[in-house]
Amino acid sequence: MDNPKSKTQNLKSEADLLKDQLIAWRRDFHRHPELGFQEFRTSGIVAKYLSSLGLEVQTGIGQTGVVGLLEGSRPGPVVMLRFDMDALPIHELNQTDYVSENAGVMHACGHDAHTAIGLGIAQLLTKRREELAGTIKFVFQPGEEGCGGALAMIADHVLENPRPDVALGLHVWNDQPLGLLAAGNGGVMAAADIFTIKVQGQGGHGAQPHLCVDATLIASQIVVALQSIVARNVNPRQTAVVTVGAIHAGTAFNVIADTAELKGTIRTFDATTRAGIVHRLSEVVESTARALGGRASIEIKVISPATVNDERVAQLVRETAIEMLGAEHVTADQLTMTAEDMSEFLSQVPGCFFFIGSANAAQGLNAPHHNPRFDIDEAVLPLGVAVLAEAAWRYGKTTTD
Repeated sequence: MDNPKSKTQNLKSEADLLKDQLIAWRRDFHRHPELGFQEFRTSGIVAKYLSSLGLEVQTGIGQTGVVGLLEGSRPGPVVMLRFDMDALPIHELNQTDYVSENAGVMHACGHDAHTAIGLGIAQLLTKRREELAGTIKFVFQPGEEGCGGALAMIADHVLENPRPDVALGLHVWNDQPLGLLAAGNGGVMAAADIFTIKVQGQGGHGAQPHLCVDATLIASQIVVALQSIVARNVNPRQTAVVTVGAIHAGTAFNVIADTAELKGTIRTFDATTRAGIVHRLSEVVESTARALGGRASIEIKVISPATVNDERVAQLVRETAIEMLGAEHVTADQLTMTAEDMSEFLSQVPGCFFFIGSANAAQGLNAPHHNPRFDIDEAVLPLGVAVLAEAAWRYGKTTTD
């Protein structure tokens, strides 16, 4: 009789043996980061390696995306594994020997690690092809960082031929210590919207404010007024964030600005809460500007819906992780106001997107995501390979046994 725990530990041991290769891949991608829809080098490496393993490979899906199909020897479900590849427009401040060689572009969110993990899983599962039930659909996605990469791939029919029965993905997570895995039920990451506010005043001399309508003052008052929306218009049992991240106005110390522009984000989990915030945002912006003698308009762009895990699939991931990492390293507490366009896939296919801790404070590897000093403890790489590969393997086995 098969011993599933023994097979699980064997897979973990095999993943551990890949550590040096995983680090080499990750550091290569880190040295050569590419922005969304510009991942030509990265996707080329991915496609070439998947082809070398004998996978059926498609390129140019969603512009620079790559899809690889690994068909097992037995019939079974189609399990989609998704990995994002893009970097961020950030100048890296780390002093490592694998620091970014592309000025002003950096892997500051761990997508280099995700890509390496995806290649490692492909290598690991290809060796077990004769025992594999079903098909593993590897999806290497471009443009996750607000570029709409998931939607671009969906528009290019990534969820067809074959259609996945389940979708799995992971994110290395510097908010958590190394090896702590979080796979929650239901909504785990927020829906994200971007708003742009344009203020129109009447400029003039800084010494004659009585003859002007100060766009900078209006913008400042709007920032303050927006703080009342979550505090006074959202049910305290709901979770929401309204943040202004950028404000631009004025050109000189003695000139009252004629115009101002603000940019920010809305984060919600509930559609009703989101609709209420959008309505109040428009009211507050327009009325505040009008009260100060100016005008203001607002444009809101949807970035991604909330990331919602299927409870049964999340339970499978947690059970897998408990056997591999120990119960003390697994939690269902995953809720965060950050957003992910893995949500676009999970809105159409049941699945689970989980976090695996990558921080190591003792080694100074705990800078937050999107920070110029972001880096990870690379011991997370084989852990990610092992858990995600085993979860995919186990899903195929449990649905065919």
